[in-house]
Amino acid sequence: MDSKLRKMAILASLGAILLISLLVVYANRSPQGGGGQPGTEGTQGTQEKEAERETPGADGQVGDDLSAFLRDQTFFDPEENPVLDAARDAANHLSLLVTSVEKDLRIQVVDIDGDPVAGHSFLVELDQSEKYKDLDQDGVIYIGDLAAGEYSVQLLPVEGYQVPASPLRVQVKDKVEYVAIEDISLLLKTEADIDAAAEDTAVAEAQSDADGTEVKGFQTPTGGARIGIDVSKWNGSIDWDKVQQAGVGFAIIRAGYRGSVTGSLVEDPCFAANMKGAAASGIPVGVYFFTQAVNEVEAVEEASAVLRLIQEYDLAYPVYIDTEGAGGNGRADGLDPETRTLVCEAFCRTVENAGYRAGVYASRNWYNNNLYANRLEQYAIWLAEYRSTPLYQGYYEMWQYTSKGSVDGIAGNVDMNIAYGRQDM
Repeated sequence: MDSKLRKMAILASLGAILLISLLVVYANRSPQGGGGQPGTEGTQGTQEKEAERETPGADGQVGDDLSAFLRDQTFFDPEENPVLDAARDAANHLSLLVTSVEKDLRIQVVDIDGDPVAGHSFLVELDQSEKYKDLDQDGVIYIGDLAAGEYSVQLLPVEGYQVPASPLRVQVKDKVEYVAIEDISLLLKTEADIDAAAEDTAVAEAQSDADGTEVKGFQTPTGGARIGIDVSKWNGSIDWDKVQQAGVGFAIIRAGYRGSVTGSLVEDPCFAANMKGAAASGIPVGVYFFTQAVNEVEAVEEASAVLRLIQEYDLAYPVYIDTEGAGGNGRADGLDPETRTLVCEAFCRTVENAGYRAGVYASRNWYNNNLYANRLEQYAIWLAEYRSTPLYQGYYEMWQYTSKGSVDGIAGNVDMNIAYGRQDM
């Protein structure tokens, strides 16, 4: 059951529980009124009832939280109530979401709403033998280096929660399939969840190769070329109407990044605002994601995260993987060219299998020394080289010609690009 159907079923169940509980309370209430004579005592009782109706209190319903009665200890009879017990059991029920990309398992502990449950050292048992613990208490347990085949996964008892009585049967895949991972959103974090200063450490490799001849303003494109920008949180709040009026023809917007220390998948805090702002101003967009993947499995995760983030937006330009370094200490900085090329291929294949055009971003030196660029030319190559005329001899569809551009509507420097021909085909 997907998350939308699950939530609809939960709401329906809560509504049914509320209705049954109200009927129980109504049936058990004490008889009122009937035997007394009209008089002062009856009038006082009526006034008290009116006051109760007019004054909201702990026993009443305020707002639209239809499950609030479950937290009201005075709502139900003090005796054992099966309806309340069932509701509480449901609210404390845990389940597992398990995915496999290649010879691995990612086990996520979720609540009845399908949200990850953190703060517990969950323990799972694989095939009734090996036990694995959630050491960082984030609700996710990763098991690598498994042989392909079928396994059983059992969540062991957790105090205060209901766990599945039977183990879950799962299939460990033998080879990566380059398809988006379901429920990848459970792994996506915001910068409020991490140490952004330590994790977001991409270094513009093209700066080391700049020769001082770069053009820092708007170039004059020829043929079908267009001038555009690429932006992220580092560009701050952007006035997209002014950007459009300045003559910018497209924008490549950072969707997010993988942390260079912990490997967390993080959404760029300005992503949604930039996507909506560009769309409202009529500027066509593409997106990019800064990778720190160390293998194909992690590359599929990164592609899946981007696909989740862009699902409500229209793209006219590709989805790029940004393969810059992270200052020499990033978790992926030491990859050999073969592994890094496999990472880029896995990302791009996953993106294109989802129906989007994929591409790779790197500096001239990065393409020449850290990638097998000829294996990536079937994708949209985005070159970063800060010279008046690039020296790169390979194929490319977009050229980032400066990181020191100036555009009305953006404070400070901004990256400027030339795109050659159509990028969405």
